Amino acid sequence: MVDCYRPDNIDDNIIFTRITHDRDCSISMNYIDIFLESLAAEHGRSPKTLASYESDLRLADASIPGGLMAADGTSIQQYLSSLPDKATSISRKASALRGFYKFLMLEHKIQTNPTTNLELPRRARTLPKFLSIDEIELLISSAGDTRNSTRLRAMIELLYASGLRVSELCELPMTSILGDKLLIHGKGAKERLVPMHDTAISALNKWLSIRGDDASKYVFPSGGKTGHITRDGFFKILKKCAILSGISPDRVSPHVLRHSFASHLLAGGANLRAIQTMLGHEDISTTQIYTHVMPEKLHETVLHHPMATNKDSYK
Repeated sequence: MVDCYRPDNIDDNIIFTRITHDRDCSISMNYIDIFLESLAAEHGRSPKTLASYESDLRLADASIPGGLMAADGTSIQQYLSSLPDKATSISRKASALRGFYKFLMLEHKIQTNPTTNLELPRRARTLPKFLSIDEIELLISSAGDTRNSTRLRAMIELLYASGLRVSELCELPMTSILGDKLLIHGKGAKERLVPMHDTAISALNKWLSIRGDDASKYVFPSGGKTGHITRDGFFKILKKCAILSGISPDRVSPHVLRHSFASHLLAGGANLRAIQTMLGHEDISTTQIYTHVMPEKLHETVLHHPMATNKDSYK
């Protein structure tokens, strides 16, 4: 019996001229490899995402009778329904399968997409956590009482002013600074221009004036092997700031600052599409979750970012 789950069983010499239901398991495994290569080369998916997709697809290929290349909508539905995982995990596995079959359709390797009418368990909507404006001000002020306070203040200001992901902040190259804007290379190798208000610009410039280490390409360099401050390192410092400011550290994280950025902008009447662009969300539905935490009357206001003294910078 051939072990279809192990990648070392792949026969690279197989020529794929047609797909039949009496398939050799190596066929689907080779197409999984080709799909993953496409995600990496054309869509810039991270190694972590690729590893998750590979694990999900190989498990499905080994579990569905006949494998992925012979699967129909019923067998895929039965497979997903049999999983003991949480709804979020099942949704991720379904997303991997949808992407795989969409790829096969585009490559004309199959004529019918078996994932078209999948029914998945409903996920409970988790509303984003965010801090109040007063709490943000306390957090920023507390940065002055910590080591490397100028760097830390600049990082907090940038997170809250521009809604960056923590990885985008920590790995921010010097070449990303374009006057009052940042050129961000986000998920999927997509670029976006993110504005900074004058308070954030001032904090950034103050840091750059004492930064030193001109040889480093990173805005926030470090002596570690990555060459820049790490996500874990920044996370720990931010927790200390929370304690100093009297805020529960459980309520503070880089992502909470990103949520606060979006929530406060929306509360100030900023356009949802503009917020989507600044956050780097691929789908507007991801951004729309912030509408569920805003009182209806705030949607009608025309103010913008509460920490900006130059409101026009967000128009």
